[in-house]
Amino acid sequence: MSALITTELVALDVSPGADKTAVIRQLSELVAGSGRATSAEGLYSDAMDREAKVATGLPGGIAIPHCRSAAVTEASLAFARLRPGADFGAPDGPADLVFLIAAPEAGDADHLTLLSSLARALVRPEFVASLRNASSAQEVVTLVQDVVSPAPAATTPAAPAATPAAAAPAATDGPTLVAISACPTGIAHTYMAADKLAAAAREMGVELHVETQGSSGATPLDPSVISKAAAVIFAVDVGVRDRERFAGKPVVQSGTKRAIQEPEVMIREALAAAQDPNARRVPGGSGAEASTASSGGGAGVGSEIRRWLLTGVSYMIPFVAAGGLLIALGFLFGGYRIVLGDPASDAGQSYALNWALNNSFFNLPSTADAGQGLNDGLLGYLGALFTVLGQAAFGFLVPALAGYIAYAIADRPGIVPGFVVGAVSGTVGAGFLGGLVGGIIAGFAAKWISGWKLPAGVRGLQPVVIIPLLATVISSGIMVLFLGQPLAAALRGLGNFLTGLSGSSAILLGIILGLMMCFDLGGPVNKAAYVFATTGIGVADPSPAALRIMAIVMGAGMVPPLAMAISTTIRKRLYTQAERENGKAAWLLGASFISEGAIPFAAADPLRVIPSMMLGGATAGALIAAFDVELRAPHGGVFVFFAMTKFVLFLLAVLIGAAVGAVAVTVAKSIGRKPEAAPAEATEAAMAGSSTATGAALSKN
Repeated sequence: MSALITTELVALDVSPGADKTAVIRQLSELVAGSGRATSAEGLYSDAMDREAKVATGLPGGIAIPHCRSAAVTEASLAFARLRPGADFGAPDGPADLVFLIAAPEAGDADHLTLLSSLARALVRPEFVASLRNASSAQEVVTLVQDVVSPAPAATTPAAPAATPAAAAPAATDGPTLVAISACPTGIAHTYMAADKLAAAAREMGVELHVETQGSSGATPLDPSVISKAAAVIFAVDVGVRDRERFAGKPVVQSGTKRAIQEPEVMIREALAAAQDPNARRVPGGSGAEASTASSGGGAGVGSEIRRWLLTGVSYMIPFVAAGGLLIALGFLFGGYRIVLGDPASDAGQSYALNWALNNSFFNLPSTADAGQGLNDGLLGYLGALFTVLGQAAFGFLVPALAGYIAYAIADRPGIVPGFVVGAVSGTVGAGFLGGLVGGIIAGFAAKWISGWKLPAGVRGLQPVVIIPLLATVISSGIMVLFLGQPLAAALRGLGNFLTGLSGSSAILLGIILGLMMCFDLGGPVNKAAYVFATTGIGVADPSPAALRIMAIVMGAGMVPPLAMAISTTIRKRLYTQAERENGKAAWLLGASFISEGAIPFAAADPLRVIPSMMLGGATAGALIAAFDVELRAPHGGVFVFFAMTKFVLFLLAVLIGAAVGAVAVTVAKSIGRKPEAAPAEATEAAMAGSSTATGAALSKN
C-alpha cells in the first residue's frame, strides 16, 4: 500500500486568498498533478459538493475538506499551510492548516482506516502545533506518516470503530452513556466527533462508549453496554444504522460538527435527559433511515419535513423509473393504443391486460386492431407484457411515497398505515399530494400511538396489531372523510373549466394545461389535465381539438424532467450528488413523458423548482398549441412519434420549454447562495464537460 502523502502533496505558507474555493482547487491540482487523480476539476467538484453539505472548518484553525470521488485513483492527503488563513466556516475564525482528504469512490478499508487515523490525530494539540512549526515538506510528511502508519495501540488508535471511556476514574460511580457518530463520507468528522466526545467524557468523569459508523467499518457496541446506558448521543449527519438497538433510551441528537465544537455541552444534555422522564426518546422499529440531524442543537422543523419528504421520494423513484420505462417499451412494441380499453373485453380491461390474460408466449394470434395502432404477434405480446408490468409498478407510486414518509416519521410502525393511506389517496383521486399529506398524517398517528404506555399484557400487541390498526383507521379515515371529496370536486371543476376553453382559446388552453401538468408532477392537478386529454382521445373518432389537447399535455409533461436534467448538467454545483444522479435518469424519464422524474427536485426545493417548471411547461404548451400538433397516443413521449403530426415542431416546442424551465430553476437556485459556494464560470464550463461521476456510497448520503 503506497503512502497517503508525499512531499508533492504539501504546500507550505501559500497565499491563495481568503476564499476556500481557491484552497480546495489548489490542493485538488496537487493531487491530480502527482498522478493520483484523473481530473483536478472532478476532485474539486466532489470536494465542494461535500463542503456545501457541512462546512469542514474546525476550532483551532483547522479545516479538513474531504470526499470520495471517481476522479481519485489512489487515496491521498494534500496539505496546505496558509498565510493568511481562509474561512472554512469554523466558529473561531479562518483556518491556516488545511488537509484535503481524497478517497477513491470505492476506497479499500485499509486506506480509509488510515484516513480516519489522521482525522483523530487532528484533535491532539501537540500534533497540530508540530504541523504549524514544521520547516519543510518532508517534516510534514513524516509527522503525518507517524500518525497514520500502523503502530502499537499505545501511540496510534488503530480501531476507529469505538472509543471506550470506561477507564475514567469516576466512571463506575456515575451513569453510563453511549454515542453514535457518523458523517456522509465516514472519513473525518465521524472519528473527530467520537474522539472529542470521548475526551470530554474522561475529563468530566463520565463513562462513555462510542460507536463510529464510518467508512473503515464499525464495531457495534456491546448489547450489555447499551442495556445499562442511561442515555444515548447521536452525533450524526446521516441516518443511524440499527437504531432500534437504542429504542426507549433518552436521546440527544445533533450533527457531528456540534459534537466536535462543544462535546461537553452534549454530554451534559445527555446526563440531563437521563434524569428527565419527559425527555425525547429513541422510537422503536427499524432505523435504516434514521433521523438526519441538523448541524445545530437538534433537527429543525424545516430539516425534519425535508427529511420526511426525501425519504418517501427516494423509495418511490425506483417505481417511477421501472414503471415508466416499462410502459414506454409497451408503446414501442405494442403500439400506441395498447393502454386503451379493449372493446372485446367484458370486464373493461385494457388491450394490454386482455392480451396478457388471454394469450401466451407460445400462442400469439393476430389482434383485431392490427394496423390501427395495435401490433400483433410477438411484438404485440411483448408490448402487452411490458405495459401490464409497468402499470403494476406505477400502482405503487403513491403508496410507496406515503408509506416511507410515514416510515421516516415513526420508523417501522408507520409503514402499514402509510401504504394504506397512499392506496386510499389513489382511490379517491388525491394522487401525489394526497400521498404527501396522508403519509405525514399516518406517520404522526403511528408515532403517537407507539408512545402509549400500555399494560405489560398487551404491550406485545402494540407494534403488530394496535399501531397498524388504529393508525390506518385514523389516517385513511381522514383521507376518505375530509380530503377526498374536496379534491374530487376540484378535479371536476377544473375539467369543466378546461372543456370551456378548448374551442376558441387554443394558446390560452395550452398555457393553462402546461401550468397544470407541472404544478404537482403527477398529483391531482396534473392528473386532472391528463384525464381531460385522454378522455378526449378515448373515443372511436376523436376530434382534432382532442388530439391537440393530448399533444399539449404530453409535451408539457415532458418538460420538468428534461429541464432538471439540463440544469443539473450545466450547473452541477447547485445540486447534491444524489440530485445530479437523478438528473442523469431524468433525461430518459422526460423523453418518455414521466413527469414524476422531477419529483425529487420538487420535494427538496418546491418554492424554486415548481414555479420554474410551470413556466417551462406553459411555454411548451403554448407553442404546441400554436403549432397545431396532434397526438393519438395517451403516453410514451418521443417513443410514440409515429402517432403524432408535426413531430419536429412538437420536439422543438418541448426543447424550448425545457430550456426555459432549466434557465428559470438555475437562476432561482443561484439566488441567495454564499459567494464562496457559487462556482466561477470557468469552473462550471469545465465541470459541464467532465465525465466524472461520484460514487453511489456518497450519493446515498
